[in-house]
Amino acid sequence: MSLDTLVTDFILLGLSHPPNLRIFLFLVFFIIYILTQLGNLLILLTVWANPKLHVRPMYILLGMLSFLDMWLSSVIVPRITLNFTPASKAMPFRGCVAQLYAFHFLGSTQCFLYTLMAYDRYLAICQPLHYPVLINGRLCAILVAGAWVAGSIHGSIQATLTFRLPYCGPNQVDYFFCDIPAVLRLACADTTVNKLVIFVDIGVVATSCFMLILLSYAKIVHAILKIRTANGRRRAFSTCGSHLTVVTVYYVPCIFIHLRPGSKSSLDGAVAVFYTVVTPLLNPLIYTLRNQDMKSALKRLAAGQGVANES
Repeated sequence: MSLDTLVTDFILLGLSHPPNLRIFLFLVFFIIYILTQLGNLLILLTVWANPKLHVRPMYILLGMLSFLDMWLSSVIVPRITLNFTPASKAMPFRGCVAQLYAFHFLGSTQCFLYTLMAYDRYLAICQPLHYPVLINGRLCAILVAGAWVAGSIHGSIQATLTFRLPYCGPNQVDYFFCDIPAVLRLACADTTVNKLVIFVDIGVVATSCFMLILLSYAKIVHAILKIRTANGRRRAFSTCGSHLTVVTVYYVPCIFIHLRPGSKSSLDGAVAVFYTVVTPLLNPLIYTLRNQDMKSALKRLAAGQGVANES
């Protein structure tokens, strides 16, 4: 915290809404939060309970994605629901720092995780004979740990750059959580350098991951088109369809938001709600509806078949 900072807490103004819809919106976000936690927890339990899944890199990564979604939802959604109650909208200064750090830590780790998932699909389709040698459970765990460390470093950089500035008042954050653009508007100092460095840092992380994902899928599509049978091509596409769907759902809103950093359009808020609130809910649905292995494992789990039956 800067020594010149006089602000001890921030008031989150939240999402603008008609007063008569307050109870309805509270229930909507509360239900979304509960379903997000249950859906992602179900994915984690399914992967953990099935020996055929929790040793395969693709499902190790999927389990990590569900874990991240549960935390990302917990960082954002409970604060949104408070906006629709008589409770105080104030967040302690250090709480705002923690939320901003956690959001960028979890978000960037997800970027790295999506990239690893694309690499896994590339190896599975383009190097099927060497796949067990090129990537295994141990290597996957090391890569996931690296993604967590890199995400933590990224989040620390963003939080440090944002809160090293003095905040003398006002303290009303015109947003539904403590994110960089909304907080920087309250700094009583020149933020030009901060905005430039932060934009470059976020841009490098997001663009690098996105380009690696595009490169992986360019090679995947090229390999699939070489498959002679239509059934073979369809099966190959189905193995990466879920991942491609969640990448699209994640990156399109992010690109929309971060390519317009100075915008104050109400549409930006709606898009931000989508990728911070709705996307963590959609991920388990996408993977359970589009992935045959997950659907089969869920059916066995629902039928009460234990680990021994899977051995």
